[in-house]
Amino acid sequence: MPSDAVGTLARSTHIEVIPMRGAVEKMLAAPEGTTFTLTCSPKLGLDRTVETAEKVAGLGYRIVPHLAARQVGSAATLREIVGRLGQAGVTDLFVIGGDAEGPAGPYSCAADLLEALAAIEHPITRIGVGCYPEGHPSIAEEVLDADLHRKQRHADYMVSQLCFDALALLRWLTQRRADGLTLPLRVGVAGPVQIRKLIELSMRIGVGSSVRYLTKQHSMVRNLVRGNAYRPEQLLSPLGDEAQCQALGIEGLHLFSFNQIDLAADWQRQVTTPSGQAGLA
Repeated sequence: MPSDAVGTLARSTHIEVIPMRGAVEKMLAAPEGTTFTLTCSPKLGLDRTVETAEKVAGLGYRIVPHLAARQVGSAATLREIVGRLGQAGVTDLFVIGGDAEGPAGPYSCAADLLEALAAIEHPITRIGVGCYPEGHPSIAEEVLDADLHRKQRHADYMVSQLCFDALALLRWLTQRRADGLTLPLRVGVAGPVQIRKLIELSMRIGVGSSVRYLTKQHSMVRNLVRGNAYRPEQLLSPLGDEAQCQALGIEGLHLFSFNQIDLAADWQRQVTTPSGQAGLA
C-alpha cells in the first residue's frame, strides 16, 4: 500500500485496550488525542469497562467502550450505563454480542441491544458493530450476513475481526457492498508486536485461520524464526491506494494492541508523519 494510504488510514485509528490492571497508566502515557476502544469480556466484566472509560475520558483522549449485549441485565441497566458514559463525555460506543454463554437479561445479541438503544434517549452519537470476513467458529455465514444487515439499521460503522489475510477481507467486502451493505469499515489489524506473541494470543482469541495464512508467507516465517516484530503495514498493502479504500468505504483502522499500547501509539505516530511515511514508500 502506498505510504499516503497507510498514513490516511492510520490517522483514523482506534487502539484496542483490554482494561486489565495497569491499562489506565499505559493509556495516559500515550499522546493526547489518541482514540482508545475498551474491550468488554465476561472475565473482567462490564463494570470494569465502564469504570475505565470514566477514568480516562475527558483527559485528552477519545474513548470508545465496548458494550456486550449478553452482559446487560435489564433495560434499566442499559439506561444507567449509557447515562454514566454520557456524563463522562463518551459519545461513541461499540456494541457486540459478547462471549458469555447465556444472556444476563433480554439481549441475546448485538442487534437486540441496538434496537433497545434506538428506542430510548441517550447521549451516544456514533455506534460501531463487529463483522466477520473470515467467518465465525460457531455461527453460519448466512446468519452472520443477515445479522449484519439487521445491525446496519442502527449502526454507523463496522469493525472487522482481527485479520491477517487482506485478500480475503477484500473479497468479503466487495461481495457485501454488492449485497447492499453500506456501513463504513474499520479494518481490524494487529498492532506491532513480536510475532511469537502475536500467534500465541491470536490462537487464544479464535483467529487461527488467519494465523495459518500468516505463517505460510515466506517473509513472515523468516521473521518468526528470527523473532522480529511484525508491523501492520505488511498486511495493509493488498488493500490498495487511498482511492480504492475510499471506494470500498474503508474509513480507518482498529488496532488490536494486546495492551502493548506504547508500541501501537508509536506506530501510529510514525506512519502519520512525513518522516515516518518516507520509510514506507
